[in-house]
Amino acid sequence: MERLNPAPRDTVTDLLAALAVHSSVFCLSDLAAPWGFAVEGAGMPKFHLVLEGDCWLRVEGLDPVRLGAGELVILPRGERHTMSDDLGSPVIGLDQMIADHPLDASARLWYSGDGARTRLLCGGFALAAPVPGHLLTVLPPILIVDRGSTSISSWVEPVFALIRDEASHAAPGAQVIFAKLADVFLAQALRAFLAGAGQAGLLGPGPRPDPPIEQATALMRDQPARPWTVHSLAREVGMSRTSFTSRFRDAVGESPMRHLAMVRLGQAAGFLVAADLSVEAIARRTGYANNACLSKAFKREFGISPGAYRMARGNGASGNGAGNG
Repeated sequence: MERLNPAPRDTVTDLLAALAVHSSVFCLSDLAAPWGFAVEGAGMPKFHLVLEGDCWLRVEGLDPVRLGAGELVILPRGERHTMSDDLGSPVIGLDQMIADHPLDASARLWYSGDGARTRLLCGGFALAAPVPGHLLTVLPPILIVDRGSTSISSWVEPVFALIRDEASHAAPGAQVIFAKLADVFLAQALRAFLAGAGQAGLLGPGPRPDPPIEQATALMRDQPARPWTVHSLAREVGMSRTSFTSRFRDAVGESPMRHLAMVRLGQAAGFLVAADLSVEAIARRTGYANNACLSKAFKREFGISPGAYRMARGNGASGNGAGNG
């Protein structure tokens, strides 16, 4: 039985220790309601850090997400998405918004309405070599990290304070400073989530090349809350149940339902470390009916309850900030 508790250095720890992020800050957005902008899909992962106020994030096919001050949202695969002060506010393309309201000398976007103000730091990023790019493929389509999470607050809180302080001044070179601070914020947030997910084996090499099976594993990863069965997964990828089960085991090395269970538990472990969500909320997000169902599965697989794991990881991370796996 593998136990999800602080352990000596291993391949996961070494991999995450080398994780470095190179970010590009597109703009510091100072927005007054009503406002809304759309960011077109692209291969580069995107992020938004809410410095002040609150807003809504929408990605097609997923429930809208409310974001508050101090929350970082990461879209690992760079899907098209919208940000707005309210779900009913009109939305225009970000490029059009910038064309209508050109950035100032400090790369700040000012959009003046009559309502409440929201300040966002928006950008994209890439993982720096030699960390393999497949690390991003184990992340959920939307990863929200709260600076109040106990496992990362000792690092992220002061960095967040520096970003907010820099945002309140129009000093030369602000965009470069924002990018360097965003590197730290993003790297620590990603490391925290991946450290938890890595303990459940989600940082392995992935399935052998087989397009329908790769599609199935992506569905499990991106939509863990759906009530998947072998039959429904096979139907989604256009295969018979028998053929799907056989090819899945050949490509992945385990049965579809076993893999689904590990995806769900791995994401739950990641959220426990990186997000300030209740265990009940994490259970619903990862496909469990309630706290009790997640706790039972988590303890059966790893010999430790979700709450105990969060406490152990939080205490362990607070001392070194690295989230050792």
